[in-house]
Amino acid sequence: MLAAGMLEGLPPNNAAYQMRLRCPADTALGIVDAIVETFDPADTAAAAFEEVPNQPGWVVEAYFGLPPDEARIRALIGFVAGEAAAGAAEFARIEAGDWVKRGLEGLPPVRSGRFLVHGAHDRARRRPNEIDIEIEAALAFGTGQHGSTRGCLSFLERIAKRRRPQSILDVGTGTGVLAIAAALLFRVPVRAGDIDPVAVATASANAQRNRAGPFVRAVQAHGIDHPLLAGARYDLAIANILAGPLRKLAPALARALAPGGEIILSGLLPQDVPGVASAYRAQKIVMNGRIDIEGWATLLMRRPFRP
Repeated sequence: MLAAGMLEGLPPNNAAYQMRLRCPADTALGIVDAIVETFDPADTAAAAFEEVPNQPGWVVEAYFGLPPDEARIRALIGFVAGEAAAGAAEFARIEAGDWVKRGLEGLPPVRSGRFLVHGAHDRARRRPNEIDIEIEAALAFGTGQHGSTRGCLSFLERIAKRRRPQSILDVGTGTGVLAIAAALLFRVPVRAGDIDPVAVATASANAQRNRAGPFVRAVQAHGIDHPLLAGARYDLAIANILAGPLRKLAPALARALAPGGEIILSGLLPQDVPGVASAYRAQKIVMNGRIDIEGWATLLMRRPFRP
């Protein structure tokens, strides 16, 4: 059962090959980073997740639209995690299209402050005055289960207590849960991007389902490399991805922030924080807060009004 996940890229509609490996959390995320940076994102996806919530031991799953080069993948894993991990990787052909659905159907609803993230089967759990976000199983990750997503939701509420951002960016939107949360909380336009067209379609559909359609516009983009995303300055940005992509995106995201703008960075293990924070400090973006939930760190950083 998928208890929590972090996905970088998404499987295409015809993905039918899987690599699966059990390993420690820090090793798992390193392998995910290596796979998504090595293979074509158009037909490759990689995820790392807890097999049992709050227990040691994670699983890496990678999905390929074409028969994978097993020797190359094992060599890559060996470079990141050692020969034992490389030898333990298992390869199989799978049925396309239903792997995420099977994993998400049994997930319980999640509350984070005023937010309730749930599936259709848990609509009855909604309470008055909650901001409920219904996310169905689909070929995209981001259900609110993950500690990093909950960290982002917590920071959104903290920000709402002191100001109302007018322009918001969500990088790596996945199912769109954070874009939807920001739209429902602040009632302002949110521009969202994801590397995969399946995620874009999923986020758009979820925004419509959750009464956020008029506010959320999602597009396919690598980082913010899209005219819609790069053509604006934001006073709030959200990027819940992984440490490697966050470091690479630091210059572009820093340029996109308006003076006084804030950025929520998540998808980080504690040991990732110094490197990511340093990459943004180099762009004159300063730390403004940190939340740790279930072993995941979420940072709030800010561009000063004056350097």
